[in-house]
Amino acid sequence: MNIAIYGYGNLGRGVECAVTAAPDMTLTGIFTRRDPHTVHPHTNVPVYHADELLAHKEEIDVLILCGGSATDLPEMTPQLAKEFNVLDSFDTHADIPKHFDRVHAAARATGHIALISAGWDPGMFSINRLYASAILPNGQDYTFWGRGVSQGHSDAIRRIEGVLDARQYTVPVPEALDAVRAGKKPVLSTREKHTRECFVVAAEGADLARIEREIKTMPKYFADYDTTVTFITMEELKRDHMGIPHGGSVIRTGETGWDHENKHVIEYKLTLDSNPEFTSSVLAAYARAIHKMHTRGLTGCYTVFDVAPADLSPLTAEELRAHLL
Repeated sequence: MNIAIYGYGNLGRGVECAVTAAPDMTLTGIFTRRDPHTVHPHTNVPVYHADELLAHKEEIDVLILCGGSATDLPEMTPQLAKEFNVLDSFDTHADIPKHFDRVHAAARATGHIALISAGWDPGMFSINRLYASAILPNGQDYTFWGRGVSQGHSDAIRRIEGVLDARQYTVPVPEALDAVRAGKKPVLSTREKHTRECFVVAAEGADLARIEREIKTMPKYFADYDTTVTFITMEELKRDHMGIPHGGSVIRTGETGWDHENKHVIEYKLTLDSNPEFTSSVLAAYARAIHKMHTRGLTGCYTVFDVAPADLSPLTAEELRAHLL
């Protein structure tokens, strides 16, 4: 299958690597809104300006969209679903139903297929929440994120006056995690589940007390969490905080038996050196899946809930039964 990439930031670079490693995929092009001459991919794949996309329509089986969820994907995905089979990693959970409806209408109208919100949360974590709740209907779900870099929260800190750069880590509270894993079914507030660690490079002469106060009181980002702020040098940040690790756990605790006497814990855990590269690998697998689904005549928009596990794999059904079942 022929795959193309739209957007070449951290996610696009990860998709280039994932598609190149796949035995059944060919990367036919990278499309960017920047000057193509300023984009230097790892492979010798051609780079085109986004305005040239329609001219290459016949060369593309699936177009992987690597834009941001805040402003790019809400417009980009439904627009491009009119012309291509597409998938994205849209991750604004509250807006997924509205995004799905718009993409579904666009793809269905022109006979294309789309898949939204592929990644690890939403994505792999979503699937595991579904599996666990179906298996243990009498139970409770918990999701913990981290320890890992939150790119959105880091960007929010960088927008504060006097901040040159920053990294913010989301960290599960160990006592909360232990209580859940022990099957104690705790009722946890936002503050009781996660803490925030901020490493900040401030401009010379900046008011450090004001910066710390603005971080800790920032609504929707830090105000509801126990937050620590550590001021470091640019050299320390580049030495110790340049990676983009992340991960977390989806845990469901439940009970079975006539008297609910038997306790069970299901946990799905991810430990990721690179958040964007792992997300890219998920996108590549789902690109394979929707290509298979489209060849069977399916159109419209889908999510990870609608995809059969076998469609994610390059192995045949016979090979799956022989080696993985």
